[in-house]
Amino acid sequence: MLNLERLRTLDALARHGSVSGAAEGLHITTSAVSQQMSKLEREVGQQLLAKNGRGVRLTDAGRLLAEHAARILSQVELARSDLEAQRGEVAGELRVSAFPTAARGLFPHALSALRERHPALRLRSCELEPERGIAGVVRGDLDLAVVLDWYNKPMALPDGLVKAPILDDPADVAMPVDHRLAGRDEVDLAEFADDEWITWGEGEFCHEWLMFTLRSKGIEPMVGHRAAETHTQLGLVAAGLGVCIAPLLGRHPVPDGVVTVPVRQRVRRHVYVVWRADADRRPSIRAAVKALHAAGESVA
Repeated sequence: MLNLERLRTLDALARHGSVSGAAEGLHITTSAVSQQMSKLEREVGQQLLAKNGRGVRLTDAGRLLAEHAARILSQVELARSDLEAQRGEVAGELRVSAFPTAARGLFPHALSALRERHPALRLRSCELEPERGIAGVVRGDLDLAVVLDWYNKPMALPDGLVKAPILDDPADVAMPVDHRLAGRDEVDLAEFADDEWITWGEGEFCHEWLMFTLRSKGIEPMVGHRAAETHTQLGLVAAGLGVCIAPLLGRHPVPDGVVTVPVRQRVRRHVYVVWRADADRRPSIRAAVKALHAAGESVA
């Protein structure tokens, strides 16, 4: 008989690509990962790992068994989902993530409502950028992730995930109160060709969206400052250091010295929640999606 926890360890190794990554994803020590793999190798009578420089790699037998492990674990998750659905109870542990402004703008309302309605549900939340949240759901480290894409730049989702919309989040341009366009009812992004931009970190999805959008209008952006948090960006705007895109979700309070003006083209980002299709029938998943949607309606 193959041990399910050892198969889970092998699956984590295949997905993370390292012992340390598997240990982090499973919330165990690296020595525990090594011990589990040694026991699994004895069970199957074949070598599953081989040294690869300072790390390890899966052997042919390891890759073959890892493919089976992924399917077995998916079926186990599906069985758990079906059993929970039959019982109809919202209980157990639910691990959720959201990008920072969604964590600030949605989680307080949604998670407190879930705790009040379903006291047997244990909630664990964290802030993660959309790509990392999606990866966590795919790996099984998370049950749900609140993620986003933009009206003109959708994000591709891996196979095996389900999504539900939470809200469409309008985004304005934030500028100092003495900016030449601060008194306008609407602005065009092309009017900021000579302005310095305050944006997100290099490589982050929202930063790449802003670069893509401005360049599509013939603007080569001048990026002066980077900050992951909207409130940090707005603080830099208040200091007169540039302009930034300011989505509504999680934006308030806007600091003194900052004006937000809508964009004529109605810039919006789509906020939605994703989870694994094999967990679709879990009552806790459905309850969380409902609570997040209600939190989104209170923002919109």
